[in-house]
Amino acid sequence: MAVAVAFALAVTTGILISQSSREPEAVAASDLSTDPVSLAADESLAEQPSGAAVPVAGARKATNIPMTKLAPGDKAPQFIIFSFDGVGSHTKLVDFMAAAAPTNSRFVGFLTGLYLLEDSKGGLYHAPGADPGSSDVGFGGNTAEVLTRVDDLNTFYLGGNEVGSHYNGHFCGLGANWSTAEWNDELDQFYSIVANWQSMNEIPNAPALAFTGADIKGGRTPCLAGKFDQLTPSWKAHNMTYDSSGENEFSGMAWPEQRDGIWQFPIPTIYSQAYVDAGWGNGMVKAMDYNFWYKFNDATDDPASAAQLTPMVLSTYEYMYQRAFEGNRAPIIVANHFNDWNGNSFNPATLQFMTQACGQPETYCATYQDVIAWMELQDPDVLSGLQEQRPVADSASS
Repeated sequence: MAVAVAFALAVTTGILISQSSREPEAVAASDLSTDPVSLAADESLAEQPSGAAVPVAGARKATNIPMTKLAPGDKAPQFIIFSFDGVGSHTKLVDFMAAAAPTNSRFVGFLTGLYLLEDSKGGLYHAPGADPGSSDVGFGGNTAEVLTRVDDLNTFYLGGNEVGSHYNGHFCGLGANWSTAEWNDELDQFYSIVANWQSMNEIPNAPALAFTGADIKGGRTPCLAGKFDQLTPSWKAHNMTYDSSGENEFSGMAWPEQRDGIWQFPIPTIYSQAYVDAGWGNGMVKAMDYNFWYKFNDATDDPASAAQLTPMVLSTYEYMYQRAFEGNRAPIIVANHFNDWNGNSFNPATLQFMTQACGQPETYCATYQDVIAWMELQDPDVLSGLQEQRPVADSASS
């Protein structure tokens, strides 16, 4: 099935509208909880990591996917890609690493580059069209907080997980209309921070990151915003090979395809019986935490409702897995943030789904880059056969 990807455009409210013909869904206006300033009230970012498997220093774990070719007619493995925007929270990153470790599972952190810059160095960043030193998600806190984040990211990456880009300042309205030159500026600054964070923070003797910009091959734009024709040349200029910001023109989950040389992993719009049973319309929802919240109560903070919403989100993930595993085996994209929205409605559901699904027979919780490597290993006709299957989880019966 041909994949046509439409990119979202931000409107002044911070809610996005899609360029496809179907009814639009809201997406996250900002990754508020990954702002280290807001985290400081309830967790110590300087706290030493605990509970996660720590790999041998300097030795990155190999892929957890069996890199084998399918014969015609063989069932593909079931891949699940857990991806988190921002990754500014020490506690939540450690929690998810601990959940993934028993099944040798992997996940993806889309890093906000500014979380490697101390607050006092914020003036070194200048987003296209914004004032120097401004950011919609803050910066990295103090020196101790930045160093803890580097330690966390190194443990994460050496454990075989993937670091991608969530760009920098999270300017939804600006990013929706940036030109290729402006996206180049934003990505130049992201990769510069990754390469030069020690000197930029004036801590030259700090431990180095275990990864470089060359290891960052894809990302997700803030608010899923941006114009594809402007983004694609910028991705190519920065040697990026995939993106997970787009949107299919159809509902349900299907195998990724390349568009203009870039692998596209859209966040799907899927059917959720849990929302139907609770009386929330037709059950169609974009499978991202903010969108689950927006469909539930227009993203109104109501912590008391978490006891209702968390099981609904978990049930939706379980339905996605059932339909994909029994059907086309399309990779399942779980798109999340390290947040405490609506009384922490979402991370517990995601964590439970990770512990339930990862390690099931023929199921691999993996990274974008590893799934791409597996797809590129397949014979072209076999891969085309996977891509031509009809989408799943687009209704109550499929």
